[in-house]
Amino acid sequence: MYTSFDNKERFPLFNRLREDHELKVYIAEQNKSMKALHYTEHSFAHVGLVAYRTADILSSLGTDDHTVDLAMSAAWLHDIGNIVNRSEHSQSGAIMAFHILSRMAVPAEDIAPIICAIGNHDEGNGVPVSDIAAAVILADKSDVRRNRVQEDDQSNFDIHDRVNYSVTESALRISSEHKTITLELSIDNQYSEIGEYFQIFMPRMLLCKSAAEHLKLKFELYINSQKLM
Repeated sequence: MYTSFDNKERFPLFNRLREDHELKVYIAEQNKSMKALHYTEHSFAHVGLVAYRTADILSSLGTDDHTVDLAMSAAWLHDIGNIVNRSEHSQSGAIMAFHILSRMAVPAEDIAPIICAIGNHDEGNGVPVSDIAAAVILADKSDVRRNRVQEDDQSNFDIHDRVNYSVTESALRISSEHKTITLELSIDNQYSEIGEYFQIFMPRMLLCKSAAEHLKLKFELYINSQKLM
């Protein structure tokens, strides 16, 4: 599905970042912190999925390859601030990304939109101030899936574990024709009820709504085939 986004000629910066040893260390180490704090997976599976979903969103809207390359790069880097602290990780991550990209001699004109998107991706204080930021928000907040759970013992599941573990299917669909972006989830009520999903995800879904509006789209949420937003 995502083979075209691995093209090093079309998306050179994203592919440079994926191969960078320093970044591999930071991404792996920040997820160790997330696991120690009993958070869901934030490692390569997550940042990879967010990068490709970000590219899907922008490509579906006719965005040029260079902007898509910057957006995927922002998505790949968006959670590295977790290695500093979970609190305000979007801001610390943006600062880290600035130094990494400067070290790689990336032009300021490309660094600026990347760190802007990283600094605005979290529902705590993020705002979809650009197309790149909006796409990263939608891709990040829509990543809900069973294999994000890092706790092996179900008896120790917290609400985040239960909600993610309950999601048996997840898809983000963009319809440029109907100007909608839809998150479709299938939830197994054996592990979590829909009410728990909204208890922890409502701020994220509201941020997704704002991000979709920035892209001139309407955000829709379906759970078990029922439209809830």
